[in-house]
Amino acid sequence: MKWLLAVALVALLVVEGIYLWPTLADSWRALTELHWGWLAACILAQALSLSGFAEVQRRLLRAGEVVVGHVRSASVIYASTAMAVTLPAGPVFSTAFTYQQTRRWGATPVVASWQLAVSGVIAAVTLAAVGVGGAFAVGTRVSPVTLVLSVAGVIALIVGVRYASRNPSSVESAGAWVLARVNRLLRKPADTGLEKFEQVLGQIEAVHLGRRDGLATIGWSAVHRVFDVACLGFACWAVGGEPSLPGLLIAFAAAKAVGSIPLAPGGLGFVDGTLIATLTAAGMSASQALAAVFVYRGVSFILVALVGWTVVAFKFRTSRHEEDIDADLEREEHARSVLERRRGRAASEGTPAPE
Repeated sequence: MKWLLAVALVALLVVEGIYLWPTLADSWRALTELHWGWLAACILAQALSLSGFAEVQRRLLRAGEVVVGHVRSASVIYASTAMAVTLPAGPVFSTAFTYQQTRRWGATPVVASWQLAVSGVIAAVTLAAVGVGGAFAVGTRVSPVTLVLSVAGVIALIVGVRYASRNPSSVESAGAWVLARVNRLLRKPADTGLEKFEQVLGQIEAVHLGRRDGLATIGWSAVHRVFDVACLGFACWAVGGEPSLPGLLIAFAAAKAVGSIPLAPGGLGFVDGTLIATLTAAGMSASQALAAVFVYRGVSFILVALVGWTVVAFKFRTSRHEEDIDADLEREEHARSVLERRRGRAASEGTPAPE
């Protein structure tokens, strides 16, 4: 029985090879006749895209009074991206790595988590905008629910943090009231968790996303997404393809959406199939689409992963334990000072402060 299955599998592969040979041959020809100028533009666009996202991270951290240079921020972006696209459950490792590095830069837990949450929502907003823009351009009727929800999430995060930072007393009073009721239900002392809540509130109070930084964050997120789309477009032009702009936008959004589902590291196989199908629908031949996907994934997946893991090997693997301990002590001292400052402010405003 096993040998029958083996024979059937071999026969299927032979038939598929014969059927796909013209397409594969044309794809290979397109790769051998690659336009090196467009390939260089493809690589540059991907680098600019990741640099844009590094600036988004910098601006959000600066709102929490964490100042970091572009090179350090970009190194974390490359390293975390490499983890996200190559490891099983890569996004989990990537998020944990970014959180750890931002904490080492001096970010409080709330600021580090806030940066991750806001940057993730902004990325979702820009991706939804690309997909909706492409769909509208081809005349497709699209429900804007995803875009509206993403925008609402960004607004809720920013408004909530700004309100907490500008009205700490009212938030503190409401939080103390809720904690007292919860502790009563759980039969715990009334002040259980109050000090921790005040520490978190003090950390949120340290986040000041002003209008300038907010606009810069939006601008750099647009740079990140525009050059990511451009990378795919340059890959198509490098192999002689000329997809329509709406089709290119839809192909990009569809591939990114599929890639966000943890089916395989980097969406391997699933993203490629989605890109080939959508680029073919965008006006490219099957052979051109296959070659373009090979170039695009070679740059955005393989090249970025190689650079990212190189950064990990040379920059993050040699961190010293003593520095980590000093950073932990410094952050604990910062949290205590924030708590004391808030207690002093509450006393000056006539608000009862806990002992």
